[in-house]
Amino acid sequence: MKKVIATSNAPAAIGPYSQAILVNNMLFASGQLGLDPATGAFAEGGVKEQTAQAFENVKAILKEAGMTIDNVVKTTVFLADMADFGAMNEVYAGQFNGAYPARSAVAVKTLPKNGLVEIEIVAIRD
Repeated sequence: MKKVIATSNAPAAIGPYSQAILVNNMLFASGQLGLDPATGAFAEGGVKEQTAQAFENVKAILKEAGMTIDNVVKTTVFLADMADFGAMNEVYAGQFNGAYPARSAVAVKTLPKNGLVEIEIVAIRD
């Protein structure tokens, strides 16, 4: 069974897609930028602040689906500049308890709204 997951505690979709889709025990979340859902503006600062906000958005989506960050098994991190990898990684490392999920990290030419980082996840309910 496929269920759309949506929460006002994460930025609304800016195109024809869902924040996340839950299929049985698997959650597939769309990439989250470092946007504050209340203001629609990027977190002030740089890639560290945007990474932290992107994770807050991911956690809000997980919560809406009845999951936590501990359910995440795969992440994909998109960076506007690979030179920001170290700064992003510092924030990323502090988001997880225990084993880290599998991850891909790539640099892209441009992110939506000229963001610095975008994070998407796949999570599984135990």
